[in-house]
Amino acid sequence: MTVSVPTEPTLSPPRRPWGIVVLVAVVLVVVAYLAFSSIGNALVYYLTPTELLDRGQAAIGETVRLGGQVAMGSVEGPATDLTFVLTDGETDITVHSNAAPTRSFREGGGAVVEGRLGVNGVFEANRVIVKHDENYQAPEPGTQPSDRAFDPGE
Repeated sequence: MTVSVPTEPTLSPPRRPWGIVVLVAVVLVVVAYLAFSSIGNALVYYLTPTELLDRGQAAIGETVRLGGQVAMGSVEGPATDLTFVLTDGETDITVHSNAAPTRSFREGGGAVVEGRLGVNGVFEANRVIVKHDENYQAPEPGTQPSDRAFDPGE
């Protein structure tokens, strides 16, 4: 039997965790991309009537969202052939829509419409989104929330 002198253990050179760093960076990039692309899709941008008309001829035929207040006394026609005026207090634009708005649509209320401005100056909306405030008011005790149909004459 031979006895050998124990050798000193050799330490391996320090390892750099490049694989882990690259993996973490890739995950962060993917998470950031998903977060920012989802936020962009969730935001609703719209133009005011003044901003839309300031675009001049370039605004005609371009699909945009137009937001403002529904002018008092301007709502005419049934819900599926609705005409009303949207205003920002400075400029008015007549809006025509074949898409029925929600029951919360009313004169003096906020609305955002999606569609195109025609050469005749009438905005043809294919979608009406009613804006509302964040303040919830519960019905009075003993009453039910209103479930009546849309009435443009209100």
